[in-house]
Amino acid sequence: MFSQTAEYALRAIVHLANESGGPRTARQIAEATQVPVPYLLKILHGLTRAGLIDSQRGLHGGFTLRKPAAALTLYEIVQSVDPLQRICWCPLGIRSHGASLCPLHRRLDDAVGLVENALRATTVAELLEENTGSKPLCDVAALAGREKIQV
Repeated sequence: MFSQTAEYALRAIVHLANESGGPRTARQIAEATQVPVPYLLKILHGLTRAGLIDSQRGLHGGFTLRKPAAALTLYEIVQSVDPLQRICWCPLGIRSHGASLCPLHRRLDDAVGLVENALRATTVAELLEENTGSKPLCDVAALAGREKIQV
């Protein structure tokens, strides 16, 4: 249901929220999130344009969250890179249906609405605070023995 772009954006934001010790370079984020650097850079620039992260050039530069993780919802992140598509008009172009969706398309749109509500109700901080025994990202130390990603 979610695009790879949305998944990668979520990973990057969660990593930045978890690593609050200063800016992180694209290479650092890529290694921690297992996202190829060129693709990640496009996503990071999109997140910067959307106002979710800041980018700082230079020796001590990198990317940081623009607002606290507790104020950043998963919905904002997904919508900034690959918005969920609601069904407002008949996708088949049947004029008699118009905005009055058939039962199939109404239920599909309702499902997207439920997903939107779940994403709006979840902050990045909640993901990091949830006690499930595993972090919301891959464990970079555990991956050290595996083949490194191309960066």
